[in-house]
Amino acid sequence: MRSYIKHLILMLFIFASCKGDKNLQKEVGQAQRDAAIKELENIQANGTLKVVIDYNSINYFIYRGLPMGFQYDILHLLADDMDVDLDIRVSNNLRESYDLLESRSVDIVAKNLTITKSLKSKVLFTYPMMSSRQVLVQPKPHGWEKMDSTTLEKSLIRDVRDLADKTVYVQKNTAYFRRLNSLSDEIGEDINIVTDSIHGVEQLIGMVAKGDVPMTVCSEEVARLNHAYNPNIDISTPVSFTQDMAWAVRKTSTALNEYVSKWLLDFSKTRKYRRLYTKYYTSSRSKRYTANVSNAIHDNRLSAYDELIKEASKNIRWDWRLVASVVYQESNFNPEAESWAGAVGLMQLMPETADRYNVEDLTNPAENIHAGTRYLGWLDSYFKDQIDDPNERIKFVLASYNIGLGHILDARRLANKYGKDMNIWDNNVAPFLLKKSLSKYYKDPVVKWGYCRGTETTNYVEEVVDRYQSYSNLLLPS
Repeated sequence: MRSYIKHLILMLFIFASCKGDKNLQKEVGQAQRDAAIKELENIQANGTLKVVIDYNSINYFIYRGLPMGFQYDILHLLADDMDVDLDIRVSNNLRESYDLLESRSVDIVAKNLTITKSLKSKVLFTYPMMSSRQVLVQPKPHGWEKMDSTTLEKSLIRDVRDLADKTVYVQKNTAYFRRLNSLSDEIGEDINIVTDSIHGVEQLIGMVAKGDVPMTVCSEEVARLNHAYNPNIDISTPVSFTQDMAWAVRKTSTALNEYVSKWLLDFSKTRKYRRLYTKYYTSSRSKRYTANVSNAIHDNRLSAYDELIKEASKNIRWDWRLVASVVYQESNFNPEAESWAGAVGLMQLMPETADRYNVEDLTNPAENIHAGTRYLGWLDSYFKDQIDDPNERIKFVLASYNIGLGHILDARRLANKYGKDMNIWDNNVAPFLLKKSLSKYYKDPVVKWGYCRGTETTNYVEEVVDRYQSYSNLLLPS
């Protein structure tokens, strides 16, 4: 009887301990869930979603001065849904991207990431937007145009086992590199994998086409687009099976993952998603993007007027990419552009400004850019003693360039009168520029320049600054 009681007590102790463990696990789980919800709330409260993206002619690029791309456009739609701004970082290095995620420098790795078992143990994947496989990009033999199909097929690698002892170039720290390593193990032979940390995947494809490197590997969609204007490459040999691809968040970011995954699932069913997919992956226009963007990335080129913009920017010590963003905003790089108000040329100079800087031909790119840039420099000098923060000062300069210095000085005086910081644009001076369309404000004694509609100007500043960020992400400073 005594032994039975001892046994019963022992069982009760074990049961109590297990129950305690379950309660503890439940408490820990709830704490983790609360932290994940708080993280999502903080992103929305701070108003910024931080992402890292790769640049190529599909995901994120500049076409005729305009930032665009499949992932880029989708991210902006997501940010709109979350009512936040995007803070975009660019990296084509997968390891670096995951390091940024782990260090909380970004919230999302917004790339076509292949979902694998090993990576699922390190990150949370969102709802997969598409599936793809990796293919071998190899050159067709000399004279391939005149070969019959049987002869051509015999000259190409069709069995991945034939990659033994062959040399293949891939981007460093990418899914392509990992796949080739796995493939080498699977075929039981060494593949000479050369990692390239300088060139992008599309540049490597171009190098295969030119005969500079023997082979590379990339996703089938990217290969297909590049094949359209590099017909001397073959892209028909798969090196992987079809796999789902998605974005990634931290393992602890469960609430963010749920939000983004639900949004992506819903968005993937819409007509807008289908239009975006067609625009970047299957339309004839997407092939033009690919050709133009690949060359632009390789040449660090934005427009036909880059050298003029760089030269003029040095004179006022501005980043040429910022001045280029202004030029695009003003004229879309069209030297013949003319506004309803009489502004002319690349930087939309008004006749008064042209006279001030002795411009003889407003449509002359060099004259127009140098005069417009000198005016930006003058505005910068005007605000320099008043606004110490150069990032804030840029916004005041841009606003003044768009609507005139007098209206911006009015808005600063109004901001100061109503207890706002007259040296900060967002949420301080900008709202009072918008208020100058109301009689209460444009009739205020501190206002010298009267009525104005500030909506165009506030949008102008935001768009120029956002585009400048994209130009900074994708183009070298000089």
